[in-house]
Amino acid sequence: MTTLARHALISGRVQGVYYRESTRQEAQRLGVTGWVRNLADGRVECHLEGSAEALARLESWLWQGPATAQVTAVELEEVALEGFTDFQVRRANT
Repeated sequence: MTTLARHALISGRVQGVYYRESTRQEAQRLGVTGWVRNLADGRVECHLEGSAEALARLESWLWQGPATAQVTAVELEEVALEGFTDFQVRRANT
């Protein structure tokens, strides 16, 4: 199985709606590793590592997020693997 890595920026109403923790739970369910954090500009940022199928499923989920989120954009970019072994909620990048 080939492991891929992607960077994601999620825009919309994605802070204060349980988006980061929900992303962590979904990533763990799908076997995706990496991290998620809030940005000072109101977006959420993620680094995702996993199989192509797992990443595709999580990327699709990022467009909806938890029930109270209102996602308006998801920007994705292929990046280098960093070798994460779990998925973490990181402190906000202010």
